Amino acid sequence: MTMINPDAAQDVYRDAGDNIQFTTYLIDQTDISKDREALAEFADRLAAIQRSMAIRYPDAQLRVAFGFGATAWRLLFPTASQPKELVDFTPIKGPRYTAPATPGDLFLHVRAKDRAVVYEVMEQAREFLRDWTTVVDETQGFRYFEGRAIIGFIDGTENPAGGDATQYALIGDEDPEFINGSYAFAQKYTHNMDAWNALQTEMQEQAIGRHKFSDRELEDDEKLPNAHNVASQDNENGIEHKIVRMNVPFATPGQGLAGTYFIGYARHFTVTQRMLENMFTQSDRLLDFSTPVTGNVFFIPSRLMLARIAEGELFPVE
Repeated sequence: MTMINPDAAQDVYRDAGDNIQFTTYLIDQTDISKDREALAEFADRLAAIQRSMAIRYPDAQLRVAFGFGATAWRLLFPTASQPKELVDFTPIKGPRYTAPATPGDLFLHVRAKDRAVVYEVMEQAREFLRDWTTVVDETQGFRYFEGRAIIGFIDGTENPAGGDATQYALIGDEDPEFINGSYAFAQKYTHNMDAWNALQTEMQEQAIGRHKFSDRELEDDEKLPNAHNVASQDNENGIEHKIVRMNVPFATPGQGLAGTYFIGYARHFTVTQRMLENMFTQSDRLLDFSTPVTGNVFFIPSRLMLARIAEGELFPVE
């Protein structure tokens, strides 16, 4: 039996980072053959960029994940198998709020302790991507105090810890061709901070389901029925299923804009899907102050599969 190997995976199970950049791209489909050639070069160079930066700035804790949307996978690798749970995300319509689906072919998630390192990686990546892709979303995030969300609460408290994280984030023997890959769901939210900050702390805590300062979970009878840590769970068949969240705040304070970039890595996208469905069908209280503006699913291949892409092994024979 082939076992999950964290060393074979991209950086999908640890470290939200201090300085973060999420970039979503669309592929220019004018010449798919040239797109494939450019992708092969980028897949090869991306690994080289990471190795170089690790030597130049070993303390920067650089982490990178690169992946593909379902449409891009079918476009680039039409004769290859497709990861079992890689789907085109469709909107989730609740009684009050909707999770939108937005276009996205390629996805790059870069984070490091040093903002200059993130910039350097993205600038080098741009050299290999700019001629055949268009950026449709570029979001720079940051670590806020003790890992708090921009709304003031500690984020990621329920994340699986240590070695357990890989079991929730990495594909296993259920899809052996894609083992050590992961499913990323990226969803960008903006917040109505004026309305949120107008709430008393006790009301914010009831909405989230945790104490704001200590991060201790409230008793069930203290929470709202649609508190965030209730509505966002997946308890299919009586079992709590988890994903690895690396949510980060972003903001342009002068414009009064603040938000959260939700990024969840999962062994099974169906778990993330059920979490989202629960949030929106139950009208998660946090949605009264949060507006989702993007929604994409991406497959993050293992390092070995990226190397195969660099060698052209997944492309059709022409």
